[in-house]
Amino acid sequence: MRRNACLFVAISLLSGLGGSAMALVSGIWILDLTGSTGLAALAGLCVYAPTLAGPWLGGLLDRVPRRPLVIGVDLTLAAALLSLLAVRGPGDAWLIYAVSLAYGIGYVLVDAGETALLPAALPPARLADVNGWRSSAQEGMKLVAPLAGAGLYAWRGGHVVAVLAAVVPVLVAALYGALRLTRAEPALPTAPAAGVRDGLAALLARRAVRVPVALAAVSIAMSGFTTAALYDVVVTGLALPSTFLGVLASAQGGGSLLAGLVVGRLVRRHGEIAVGVTGAVLFAAGCLGRCLPWWPGTLAASVVIGVGLPWTLVAAVTAVQTYTPQAMLGRVAGTANTVMFGPITLAIPLGSVAVAVGGRPPMVAAAVACLAAALAVAVRPVRQPAAGGPDRWRISSGRERSRSFR
Repeated sequence: MRRNACLFVAISLLSGLGGSAMALVSGIWILDLTGSTGLAALAGLCVYAPTLAGPWLGGLLDRVPRRPLVIGVDLTLAAALLSLLAVRGPGDAWLIYAVSLAYGIGYVLVDAGETALLPAALPPARLADVNGWRSSAQEGMKLVAPLAGAGLYAWRGGHVVAVLAAVVPVLVAALYGALRLTRAEPALPTAPAAGVRDGLAALLARRAVRVPVALAAVSIAMSGFTTAALYDVVVTGLALPSTFLGVLASAQGGGSLLAGLVVGRLVRRHGEIAVGVTGAVLFAAGCLGRCLPWWPGTLAASVVIGVGLPWTLVAAVTAVQTYTPQAMLGRVAGTANTVMFGPITLAIPLGSVAVAVGGRPPMVAAAVACLAAALAVAVRPVRQPAAGGPDRWRISSGRERSRSFR
């Protein structure tokens, strides 16, 4: 089991390295080619837009063998990245958009596939720990990969970055192949697969799943809603240069690193719902802390947000893995990703409009939304099965009776 856990953490490290570097370099590359900041921003939209198709893409994981599909997606991404060697001028910018879109589709498939593979490779009691370590690995890469990618781009150009980024999914595919699955993947259905509605019904059927997913969705959406507000708070409210945003990002990343190391133990001791509630409350506290007219307070608030936001996400992912039958895990994981990350595509532009009244009111509104969600859950406490208990094992092994999802 330790071997599989190390492989999953290594996969997260490599994926975070390649993905974070290319996410920044793609926009810079388009900006250099076209001179348009608006066109550069569209590269990010191409990456996030496929999240909205999560239920359908996740359903594919329930129709084909999951590990071969994930390996095939990684190898396809490597080939797509190498196509960027053909970019020579402004007329070739469409290739960067196409690769960004392919990256977004691949991210949805690989993320849902990895969520589905984890319960087949690890015992249920270790899921929260490994999810936390994966979160720390990804956040750690976010601290160094964008800077490294931008530096390499400035030194040698986009083609070198694309080639090095193409090596990453090949290595990731090899690591997936090295996993030892302790439980076989579910047999492929001979009848037509259940549709998206069935995946959504399975997601909503259990309070132990829908509540952590909803808390993560609210917190992640509010993180997007406050993006523009943070710019205003730093530049207008604190009268600091925009480069201070990099300091805040590093502080948030440091908090996320620490959060990932302890979240597994907290989930085992208190359950996914309690950790999700705590994460939402911490995120709300961080939003209020960013309203302080004192830059050390804003810095400390970023660390708090860095702890709270990953806790909501890890709690939600662990709940999906723990309480969903293996045969439905692909589409439920894809649906959960859409529920958690889809709203951010609307929250970011809404936050850009809301900042017209200043940076602090949107921060307060985000805090109120997260506190309201946490309070709505807290007033109806529910006892969850103990970690590693018989109910948890039966569900994560895919042997839960179908009537539980009716």
